Amino acid sequence: MAFLFEPSKLALPVSLLYAVWSRTLRYEIEGIEHLREARAQGQRLIVALWHNELFALPAFGQRTGLRYVTVVSQSRDGELLARALQRLGIKTARGSSGASGVRALMGVQKIMREEDRVAVVTVDGPRGPRHKAKDGAIYLAHKTGSLIVPLRVLTPRAYVFSHSWDRFRLPYPFTRSIIRIGEPYAVAQELEDPRTIEAEKRRLEERLGALA
Repeated sequence: MAFLFEPSKLALPVSLLYAVWSRTLRYEIEGIEHLREARAQGQRLIVALWHNELFALPAFGQRTGLRYVTVVSQSRDGELLARALQRLGIKTARGSSGASGVRALMGVQKIMREEDRVAVVTVDGPRGPRHKAKDGAIYLAHKTGSLIVPLRVLTPRAYVFSHSWDRFRLPYPFTRSIIRIGEPYAVAQELEDPRTIEAEKRRLEERLGALA
């Protein structure tokens, strides 16, 4: 029965399950005007959020008409996720860390420019530490001239995977999913100094923290 666990076989049922599950959630969206105004002005955008709050984002994109591109790891689990996201209308670039992560960000950059998509970056992924921003969103914003949009997904009633590195939160069906969107902002124009990159990461963490 090993074929049942092939990503190509599981992608369809996973995407269907997600679609049904997400439709039961009651979305409360705060700050959507920040996204709409920036898009109306022709700005490229990078939505930045924590890895454990990712669940509601594909459905949020569908409800608001946002077309996403994101990075997915090169693991077997990542293959399943990439195929499921593709069925939900989300483009992906594959990579984890190091050279493959850089190539993935370059792939995201290319898709952003060619298809006018909004990038989504889980800023502490794919392996943590939890709620500590990495370089990816900062690097991508600098290379593409994009604004970073901090976003939090707050789920008061959720199952917490307490043994996972990120303590992933899976909202219970028929509960609230509160999406808070911060004001878009630009990163520093010069990032050669490592201290500037560290300052930008701390700024992103503070803006995400303020939305909680």
